[in-house]
Amino acid sequence: MTDPTIPVTEDELHAYVDNELPAERRDAVEAWLAAHPGDAERVASWRAMSDALHAKYDAVMDEPVPARLSVDALSRTPRRWMMGAIAATLVAFAAGGGVGWIAHGANARPSMFANFTGDALDAHKLYVVEVRHPVEVAGSEKAHLQQWLTKRCGWEVRAPELDATGLKLVGGRLLPGPTGPASFLMYETASGERFTVYASRAATETTQMRYAANDGNGAMFWADRGVGYVVSGPTDRERLNHVARLVYDQTEKAGL
Repeated sequence: MTDPTIPVTEDELHAYVDNELPAERRDAVEAWLAAHPGDAERVASWRAMSDALHAKYDAVMDEPVPARLSVDALSRTPRRWMMGAIAATLVAFAAGGGVGWIAHGANARPSMFANFTGDALDAHKLYVVEVRHPVEVAGSEKAHLQQWLTKRCGWEVRAPELDATGLKLVGGRLLPGPTGPASFLMYETASGERFTVYASRAATETTQMRYAANDGNGAMFWADRGVGYVVSGPTDRERLNHVARLVYDQTEKAGL
């Protein structure tokens, strides 16, 4: 039976709308949407937008290419004129309604997703290469580590058990986060592969897991009960998602 409490990713929701979701994940996504009306409403709005765009522009796609825009014609067109035509097209796009998106991009502040994943990946890259001092408090002092981070961060911090993935707790440290203190836990495999779990206060909640990658490192983000989480590691998305789901499952059961 499909468990509707296991979160789906943002990419999976988009793939579901675009009918590109693998068949084996469809039941899980539909169960998730049935249990999360907010996400179901977003998916419905995406579909409505897609249908509107198809209704408006599908007919244009079937029209023949004008002779003046053929490859031969363009090859004979002076470069200066072409650049002017492109610029004019962009101006027309803005006047016709695209200006809202341009202004949005120019004025929008970095999203919570960008802030969290950026800070988490920066910390991950900085400390995973450390040999002698990767953490402040060693994993052998797990109880003290959890109590200390809980007191400093203001929510109950627990180090998840990730032995099932071959990861052992190295330890943790306190870091500055986007909105206040952040907890930072590090795990390591027998071969030296390291993953980190970064958490800080979040203004909103989104239990959909979102993926980001930068400089050979990957990150999986979500927010729940006022706390944002980022699990960082190698860019192997399937493995990263597996580790992130274990962390999510344990923090969810712990009532964090």
